[in-house]
Amino acid sequence: MRFKVVIPARFASQRLPGKPLALIQGKPLILHVCERARESGAEQVVVATDDGRIQDVCREAGVDVQLTSADHPSGTDRIAEVSQQSGWDADEIVVNLQGDEPLMPSSAIRQVAELLNDQSDSQLATLCTPVISVDELLDPNVVKVVVDRSSRALYFSRAPIPWNRDGAGQDLSSQRQWHGAFRHIGLYAYRVLTLNRLTQLPACELEQLEKLEQLRALWNGMKIAVAVAQQVPGPSVDTRDDLERVTALMAQRL
Repeated sequence: MRFKVVIPARFASQRLPGKPLALIQGKPLILHVCERARESGAEQVVVATDDGRIQDVCREAGVDVQLTSADHPSGTDRIAEVSQQSGWDADEIVVNLQGDEPLMPSSAIRQVAELLNDQSDSQLATLCTPVISVDELLDPNVVKVVVDRSSRALYFSRAPIPWNRDGAGQDLSSQRQWHGAFRHIGLYAYRVLTLNRLTQLPACELEQLEKLEQLRALWNGMKIAVAVAQQVPGPSVDTRDDLERVTALMAQRL
């Protein structure tokens, strides 16, 4: 099965400026992410960036990189520009791998592409993992997903869903049940046709409230296939503390 991986990478991260070039074991973060993408068996891996410094680092390492507009509101828009510049066919499968995921298993990248390939009536595919604690369920930084009987997404939320009514007699702090809840992994596969359509649609109210771009697809009637990841991803890098933790984890693995 053929698929491509595009890695959006911005220099101006609010919580960790210059994040793609932060060093982990002497190598820029973005290059670790590229290695995960290449290990997935993708036929092409492209970094989509708005910064010449990231472009230079990627080119020096032999990574395919495209300089995109600095005005894009999201990584999806950046990926759409790459697909248009590259002239990819409408039915090509593209995986959106975030540029701060050096511990994303290569098997997960391939799994999400295969999921979309096998689900011809779905427009997008993504992955999830079981929620493992009540703290994770209640954490607004952990996006939850609920699916229907066909394993298609019903809704994504920062709120604790599904809500066990009998597990909480009063308020959030009284919730004690998390079994059956799933944490969404921000890894997407879509066909180029869907990718281009998504970027042309306006943001919906739910997306603006939750700050979750995938709700735009659901709002507009798109089907999102969801599967449990065969391998649980490690943490992403959002802050300086995350960078230190990921560096330690990667050192342990070596």
